[in-house]
Amino acid sequence: MEAVVVGGDAAPAALRERLAAAGQDHVLRFWPELDGEARRALEDELCDMDMDEINRFFLRARGDGGGAAAGLDARMEPVPRDVLGSASRDRGLVPRWESRGLAEIAASRVAVLLLAGGQGTRLGVPYPKGMCDVGLPSRKTLFHLQAQRLRRLQQMAEEQHGTACHIPWYIMTSGRTMESTKEFFQKHRYFGLKKENVIFFQQGMLPALGFDGKILLEEKGKIAMAPDGNGGLYRALGSHGIMDDMERRGVQSVHVYCVDNILVKVADPRFIGFCLEKGADCGAKVVEKTNPTEPVGVVCRVDGVYQVVEYSEISLATAQRRGPEGRLLFNAGNIANHYFSTAFLKDVVNTYEPQLQHHVAEKKIPHVDITTGQLIQPEKPNGIKMEKFVFDIFQFSKKFVVYEVLREDEFSPLKNADSQNGKDNPTTARHALMSLHHCWVLNAGGHFVDENGTRIPAIPRLTNGRSAASPADVNDNLKDANDLPIQCEISPLVSYGGEGLEQYVKDREFRTPLIIDEDGIHELVQNGL
Repeated sequence: MEAVVVGGDAAPAALRERLAAAGQDHVLRFWPELDGEARRALEDELCDMDMDEINRFFLRARGDGGGAAAGLDARMEPVPRDVLGSASRDRGLVPRWESRGLAEIAASRVAVLLLAGGQGTRLGVPYPKGMCDVGLPSRKTLFHLQAQRLRRLQQMAEEQHGTACHIPWYIMTSGRTMESTKEFFQKHRYFGLKKENVIFFQQGMLPALGFDGKILLEEKGKIAMAPDGNGGLYRALGSHGIMDDMERRGVQSVHVYCVDNILVKVADPRFIGFCLEKGADCGAKVVEKTNPTEPVGVVCRVDGVYQVVEYSEISLATAQRRGPEGRLLFNAGNIANHYFSTAFLKDVVNTYEPQLQHHVAEKKIPHVDITTGQLIQPEKPNGIKMEKFVFDIFQFSKKFVVYEVLREDEFSPLKNADSQNGKDNPTTARHALMSLHHCWVLNAGGHFVDENGTRIPAIPRLTNGRSAASPADVNDNLKDANDLPIQCEISPLVSYGGEGLEQYVKDREFRTPLIIDEDGIHELVQNGL
C-alpha cells in the first residue's frame, strides 16, 4: 500500500503515528487531496475514536467464530413457570399488578426509554420511523400515539392517587435521526407533554470494517460509520449523564421499548407492577411464538443463564418441540420490550457494559477503494458492522422475570413498506390497531352496524391456531366477519388500554369509520382507508 504523504500536505504527526501503531493509517491515504475543511472534519472524526478499542472489538467479535452457539440446543431450557407472568393465564392477578404499577407511576418513580435510532429506509421513507403515519383516520404518527398514551397514564395515576406525577421520556436517537426527531417534537409542541420531561440523547457510532479489520472509507475524507446497535444504549446512558438524571428525578423503574410497535403500552403499569411484585431487577415482555419457524428470537435459559437465542441459532427439531399443554416449548418470542430497575441499570453502565461482546453483521458496505480512489458498490458482503443488543445484559440479572402478553393486544411492528401479502407494514399496523379498538368497543357494550342498519357479527379471532371462543373479552380478541377490520380508532387520551369506554359506547350502535377522541364521538361520512 502506498505510504501517506509526508511534508506540507502531511497529516499531523501524532495522528499519523497513532493510526500506524493500530494498523489503520490507510485512512489517511487521500489526505493530500482533501481541502482544509475536509481535513479538519476527518481529523476530528479520527480523534474521537479509540483505535486500540476498535481493534479489540474486532478480534473479540471475529474470534468467537460461532463457537458460543455450538451445541446450543442441548443447553437450552424454556422459561420456568415460576418466573413467568401471563396476561391471559394469570388474569386474577392482573388487577393487583396494575394497581401496583399505577402507584409507582403516581409517585413519579417510573421512566420510559425509547429506542428510536432507526431510519425508515425499509419503509421507503427518508425520516425516522417514529414520524411515520400509517394511515389511521386521525393521521397520528407513532411518536404521537406513544406521547398520548403517556399523558393518559399520568392522568389515570393522578386520578387514582390524587397526586400530580410525571413520567420522564428518554429518547435515544442515532446521529442520523437526532436533529429531525428533535425538530419534529418541537414542531408538535411535544404532543402536550412538558418539554423538560422529554430528554433526547444519542447512541454511539462505530466504523464499518473490512473482513481484515481495516476501517472502511465512505468518502476519501470520511469514515464509513454505523450505529452501535440498540445495546449501545448502556454506554450512551453513562456518557450522556442519563443515569444521573434518573437518580436526580427519583426514578426507580425504567420501561425500555422500540419505536416501531404501534400497539406498545408505554410504561405498562401491569408489566411494571408484575416486575415489582416479583422483586425483579430485569424483565422481558414476550408474545407466544405463532409457529416453530417464525423468525423471532426466544427468551430462554442457556447453561442456566437467561438470554435471547436468535431463531437462526436453533435447529428445526428444537423449535418444534412442544410441552404437555401442546404449546411450543420455546415459545417466549422476544419483542424488545423490557423492564429494568435503575439500580440494575446503574450496575450495567458502571460495571458490566465493557464485558458485552459485539455481534457481527456481514454487510454490503459501499466504500472507497484505497488503491484507486474509486467508490465501490459491492454486490456481496464485503465487511462487517459491529453492534450490541439491548437484551445482552439479561445474563447479569440477579432476579429475571418474563411477562407474556397477547400479540393481538400489544405487538404489531412496522418494518417494511406496503406490498401485496406483506408483513409488518403500514397496512398490518393500521389494521392491528383498529382491530384492537374494535374489541374495546365490543367489550364496553357497543355494537357496529352496516349501511342497512344490521349489526355486524363478531367472530373469534384465531390466536396461534386456537379459536378464542369464550364470551367477549378483550383477551379473546374479537373481530368482524369480514377480511378487513372494522375501521375504528380510539384516542389514547380517551383510553389507554380499553378502560372507561362504557360512557361513550354502552348499548349504542355505530357506523364506520368511527373515531372516539377527547372531543367526543365521530362517525365519519367517508369510507375506506
